[in-house]
Parts: sequence; structure tokens; C-alpha cells
Amino acid sequence: MIVKISLLLALLCPAIVFADSEENFAIALSPETFDNAIKENNHFIMFFAPWCGHCKRLHPLWEQLAEMMNVKEDAKVIIAKVDCTEHQKLCAQNEVTGYPTLRFFKLGETESVKFKGSRDMPAMTEFIQQQLGSENEIPTEDDSENEIEQDAPSAKKLVELTENNFASHVSSGNHFVKFYAPWCSHCQRLAPVWDELANSLKDETSVSIAKIDCTLYRPICQDFEVKSYPILLWIEDGKKIEKYSGSRSLGDFQAYVKKMLGGSAKKNEVDDSGADEKDEDPTGVVQLSGEAFENTVKNGITFVKFYAPWCGHCQKLSPVWDQLAAKTHSKNLGIKIAKVDCTQSENKELCQEQQVEGYPTLFAYKNGDKLSEYEGGRSLEDLNNYIVKLVGHDEL
Repeated sequence: MIVKISLLLALLCPAIVFADSEENFAIALSPETFDNAIKENNHFIMFFAPWCGHCKRLHPLWEQLAEMMNVKEDAKVIIAKVDCTEHQKLCAQNEVTGYPTLRFFKLGETESVKFKGSRDMPAMTEFIQQQLGSENEIPTEDDSENEIEQDAPSAKKLVELTENNFASHVSSGNHFVKFYAPWCSHCQRLAPVWDELANSLKDETSVSIAKIDCTLYRPICQDFEVKSYPILLWIEDGKKIEKYSGSRSLGDFQAYVKKMLGGSAKKNEVDDSGADEKDEDPTGVVQLSGEAFENTVKNGITFVKFYAPWCGHCQKLSPVWDQLAAKTHSKNLGIKIAKVDCTQSENKELCQEQQVEGYPTLFAYKNGDKLSEYEGGRSLEDLNNYIVKLVGHDEL
């Protein structure tokens, strides 16, 4: 009976199948294509049902992962999906007993590995990295022209960091470092811009532009809490000062370097205790971390966005979230619009406790109690209407 109902829902309600996705990057597999696919490449596959709420929440993140991994040429892993309401036998053969089920099929191996971690980008990319291992055939960026002449700093280009020179190189001075994985398509798109940045600053002796391959030097990347790629960190005298989260054009990078060299880097160095909160003027969005979260949500209504700076959907939502904060702040109704960066080390446990499984996740809190997850539209009007219902006012 359950199977019949599932099939009926799939036939009658095709529009509910991840309707909010603008593009589908994940490869849809069927019994006709499945066996040949896993014989030709590594595959990370989501077995899902269109009516499943957890599957719907995971879908935007799965598409982001597919966009990052499914590069056009020489992909080392393919992100795919199987609709179990259409291919029940295939799902049963792969021991799918609940939705979504995520399995990694490694090339040349008969048994797949089930993913059991949290459903967020850092956890999934780390899982993929573990499954791929340090395969020799993983492509690397062309570094033939990126070596540094140690005795001629005025002629330097991009510095290639390894376990042998990382500590000594970053131990003093200013360094803008790219932590990357060669198979990451976003890293590949960034590579030529990063080269241009290094070349444009080759005569600037007060900063180095560098990169490190996290598939080769995992311990270093783990020490700097790198969980996704690419991560761009500003490091001073061996200490991480700030993670860059702006646009990735040459002009934006150059402006950022200029700003950091102007002395603002020291002001951005923060206490990792996370005990304080801050407002980002003029929007009034409250950046939360650590103890500030509990202290903030325990009184009144707080609408919180849990996000990751690299998340495309988060980036699209960001200006709308600022507008919502400005709108509610101007009415002086005591409503707090807040955000939590789940990629920050001090917030990892917090995001897990709040059951954040994808980005962005929006939760409202009333006097410390978490209400149901907001799953409506993300326009200013939609979010404003949701706030109106929460506070019981006719308008905001």
C-alpha cells in the first residue's frame, strides 16, 4: 500500500520534485545507465523519493555539490541521484531502506560505502576526499610557472606551499593563502585569477600570495580547519586572521589585499571565545556565535539564518536578509534578524545541535524555543509575511 501511494504521489505531483532548483547538475541514473556508470568512474549517489521532506531539504546542497564536482573533463567523482519511486528494484538492490540514502561507489570495488555523516558540505566533501584517497591520477594545477625565486622576492609569483616549507613561510609577515583540491571545479575556475593576483603583486614585498593542495597535505589543512574548497585565508605571523568571503574577481582580491595591508587586519583578529555579538550596520543583522546565540534567542523573537559563505543559495539570500533586517529594525518591534556562519569552528557544534543539514537553513526562535524550520519562498515579501505572522502585527 505504501509503495502504491508513493507511486501515485510521484505521478500526480511531479512539480513537487525539487521545484526550487534552477538547474540540475546531479546526473539522474536509471537501471539502464547505473551499472555502466559506476564501472566508468567513482560515483556519490543520492537515493531519494520526491515526496520526502529530508530529500527536498538536501536537494539544493546536493546540486551545489554536483556543480562543484561534475566538472566537464576528467572528473574524479560524479554526483548522481536515483529516484526510488521510479526505480524501486534498483534501490532495493542497493539496500536503500530510507530516504535519502547516500552511497559512494568506488571505481573497481564491488561494495559501496554508505555516508553516515551530517548532511552539510564540509562533511560530504571530507567524506569524498576520504573515499578518493591520495590517488596519483588526480589532476593538479600547472605549477611549472608558479615557482618562487627565493633569492629574488621582487620577481616572485605564486608560492607553492608544502609540508616542508609551509610553517617557515607563514611564520612571519602577511600571507594570502588558497587552500584547494585539484578536483574541485570552483578551485579550477579560480586558479587563473589567483595566478593573476600573484603576478600583479610580484613587486609587493609586504605580502605573499600562496596556495596549498589539501589532497596532498591534509594535516596542514586540518590544522587550519579547512572543510571545503577553495578556502582563502589571510595569515599573519603564522596565525589565521580572517577568512575571505567576498567576490572572486581580480579587482576584488586586489582591493582586499590593499585593505588588509592598510592595518585593518589587526582589527579583524577576534577572540575565539565567541562570547560577544555584533550588529552589522546599517542593516542590523546580528552575527551570532558561541554563547551569544543562546543569550540572544532566549528573549523575544529571533529569526536566524544558518549559512556558509561559499554557498551559492546563501549568497543570493544575503542581500534579501539584510533588507529584512533593515525593515524590521526600522519599526523598533524588538525582532532580531540574525545569522550564524556554520563554517566557523566555534559554530560547528552549535549548527549540529540546531540540526542544520544544509545551507541556508532558516529557524525562528521565540523566547528560546525553536519553531519549525522556515521552508517558504525567499523573497523579501515572503520573509516579511512570515515575520508578520510570528509577531501578530498586520504589517511591518
